[in-house]
Amino acid sequence: MVDDPGQVLEIRSDVFQTNSGGGLQARDLRIGLPQRGILQSADFENCHREYAEVFVLDPLRDRRWSEFIERHPDASIFHSTGWLEALRRTYGYQPLVVTTSGRNEPLSNGIVLCKVRSWATGDRLISLPFSDHCDPLIDDRRGLEALIAILKAEVERGRCRYLEMRPLRGVSSGIPQSMHLEKDEAYCIHQLDLRPSLDELYHKFHKSCVQRKIRKAKQEGLLYEEGRSEELLSKFYKLLLRTRRRHQLPPQSMAWFRNLADCLEERLKVRVVSKDGRPIAGIITTHFRDTDVYKYGCSDARYHNLGGIFLLMWHAIQDAKAAGARCFDLGRSKQENGGLVTFKEHWGSTKILLPYHRYPAGTNTAVQSAWKLWLIQKACAYLPDPLLETLGAVLYKHMG
Repeated sequence: MVDDPGQVLEIRSDVFQTNSGGGLQARDLRIGLPQRGILQSADFENCHREYAEVFVLDPLRDRRWSEFIERHPDASIFHSTGWLEALRRTYGYQPLVVTTSGRNEPLSNGIVLCKVRSWATGDRLISLPFSDHCDPLIDDRRGLEALIAILKAEVERGRCRYLEMRPLRGVSSGIPQSMHLEKDEAYCIHQLDLRPSLDELYHKFHKSCVQRKIRKAKQEGLLYEEGRSEELLSKFYKLLLRTRRRHQLPPQSMAWFRNLADCLEERLKVRVVSKDGRPIAGIITTHFRDTDVYKYGCSDARYHNLGGIFLLMWHAIQDAKAAGARCFDLGRSKQENGGLVTFKEHWGSTKILLPYHRYPAGTNTAVQSAWKLWLIQKACAYLPDPLLETLGAVLYKHMG
């Protein structure tokens, strides 16, 4: 334990490195309130003495994390051990949680994140890779300041390029400025309040762009299937390859979706509709407590006039309502993607800005330069499916 709150910052082990067996060394991270050294005293001057220690735990091994997220009101599917395990299996990202709760205490707070290691894009700490949002699960401002400060220290020590936090509700007022975090609102999500009746929800849908297409899909007699089987995943993935090629973007690997289905179990559902035996649209939704999330969607453009995606969405909304969910999250969108934003607004949803925060300010997070992006787009347009999937598997590990 650090007895002198004025001594230099002390880190007794590098908890952000893995051991020889590839697992996380989830030892205690002990810090003092420094007056000099790597951290500036301003980072901790407002922290209470009770936060003179910060600890690191492995959320996949420490059962306190699962118990904690089941009771914390801001926890989401992205905090779940199933989601974290899928990230680890697919991309090798080792999740960790920083907390002010000691090893033998019940968890009262925590920030979950992964260190993305990449020779192409640089090492960085992200809360959380490939996740729409991931709130810091901490209600106390001083505790949050202590946790952010120790994460900033990893950047200042040169162990990673930058820190990125992706909260849904925003970091507590005033902290981004006082902690020198840069705010980025390039993304938004749309949420549909499920508390009204199904009839009320349906009548809020855009009459021409949604209601009419749901009716059209029903008239076409499309075959609806749901589950997590390998057969359904295969149907979905073939549609995903077609969709990503259409948008000139690399696809996530099939391994990612298999791992999600295996790790999330009943919390994930693959939904596909077919016409005359041919899959024409598919989506993947997740469920956690009172929120369902529309995470992935894909389709065959030749059958867009049949309204397959709209029928799938309507099925997902009805299922969420029947299961007692209070919110249907339509997922993240880039604000500049007007078509996708409009599609989600037509469901009667509410737009919410995602206030991502980065340190240090001015960090360039672009994965590719303009010419590399052009090259990738051309490759996505013309590569055969097996090579396209390989390209995606290689690239996504560096993107996070």
